[in-house]
Amino acid sequence: MIDELDLVVLKRDLPEERLTAGDVGTVVLVHQQGAGYEVEFTTLSGDTVAGVTLDAADVRSVGPREIVHARAVS
Repeated sequence: MIDELDLVVLKRDLPEERLTAGDVGTVVLVHQQGAGYEVEFTTLSGDTVAGVTLDAADVRSVGPREIVHARAVS
C-alpha cells in the first residue's frame, strides 16, 4: 500500500506537466484508500515542478534497489 509521504515512480509520461515516466514524486494525499493520489514532483533543490492527481495505475512504489537519476526540466 502506498501512503502519504511515500516516494512513488511515475509510470507514464505527462508532457503537459513536464514529467516523464520514471520521475520520482512524493504522495501528499491518498484518495479513496489508494484508488488515486495527489503527488508532488520537485527538483532536487526543492522547487515544485508539478502537483498532480493520479490514478493508482499511474504510479508504483519505489523499489529497494533503485537509484534516482537526474534530468533537467525544460
